[in-house]
Parts: sequence; C-alpha cells; structure tokens
Amino acid sequence: MSIITTLEQLEAIYGQTGITSTAKVSDRVTPHYRIMIEKSPFVALATCGPEGLDCSPRGDLPGFVRIHDDKTLMLPDRRGNNRVDSLRNIVRDPRIGLLFLIPGSGNTLRVNGHGRLSTDPDLLESFRMEGKLPRTVLVMTVEEIYFQCARAIVRADLWNPDKRVDPRQLPTPGQILAAMTANAVDGAEYDREWPERARQSMW
Repeated sequence: MSIITTLEQLEAIYGQTGITSTAKVSDRVTPHYRIMIEKSPFVALATCGPEGLDCSPRGDLPGFVRIHDDKTLMLPDRRGNNRVDSLRNIVRDPRIGLLFLIPGSGNTLRVNGHGRLSTDPDLLESFRMEGKLPRTVLVMTVEEIYFQCARAIVRADLWNPDKRVDPRQLPTPGQILAAMTANAVDGAEYDREWPERARQSMW
C-alpha cells in the first residue's frame, strides 16, 4: 500500500486550489450565508478532545442556529442522551466545526471557529421551546465560513425520496442494545417505548 506522507506528494496528485474554491471563503457570516443558516434545520457539530474527535448531529426548527452578529452563532443544546461528548470536548478544546444541511439543496455550508458554553439565564430563556429551556447554549466565534459544492449530495442522491432506505432493512436501536448487552436491555421494550419517550423529551 502506498501512503502519502508529505504535502508535496498530496499536491502533486491534486494540484493547486482554484479561485472558486478560495473566493467563497469568508471570516464572517455574509448575507448569502445568513440565508443558508436560517433555512437549515440540521447541522453536524465536530469537536476534538483528549480522547479524539467527535461529530454529533443537531436538529431543530429551521433557523435554530441563531446569528447573533456576523461573527457569532448561537446553538441551543436540546435534550439528548446526556453523553455530552461534544460539550466535554468544547470545555477542554474550543475548536469546533459545523456542517449545515438544507433539505432539497445540494450545497452545504461549512463553518469553522471556536466555541464556549453559556448558562446565562437570559440567553437560555431566549431559546425556550414548548416551555423547556436548553441547559447550555454554544456560542461560536466564526473564523471561516464557506459553501461546499453539491457533488457529494448529487452523488449520494440524498434528497431523492425513491432512494430512501426501508427502515425494516436496518437494525433497530433496541436490537443493537440487546446485542451489545447480551439482552440485559430488553430491545423490544426499548423500541416500543421510544416514540412516546421521545415525544415527551423532544425539547
């Protein structure tokens, strides 16, 4: 197996970056990028920490990532499984990355910068949803933002309803938990109770 070990080897294969790949990069939220953020209901949050890297999904109503100003984004931490892998990482290493997806659009939006976690009461209150407050808000300083061209989404045919995978072809969370715990977790019960548990703890 031939392994690339230097930047020179890499550049010999891929060449130099073209102007359309660099001109799109900004150090702040531009009017066009604002529209993309406001239309997105989903973002992947990438963090790093002593144990390694992590990438976690975040979803909410479109525009749930608030643009405080052109250098600052705010992301409420809604209820989840309390692993807080991303939050642990941010406390120890503030470098973060976001990847926004917009249903129906081939283009994605990438944002890199630094984050910190806030528990300011007024800020938490401003993100109240159905009577529930987030426990923290991620405040991100934007250092780099740019759109990613549509090739990956087009190749994946991601938004094509005819390409959706039948959930019956996939293992359920309960089946995975049962297998991983030698049936100490009742998988069928977990799957049966999950929809109502999720409904009651969505926010």
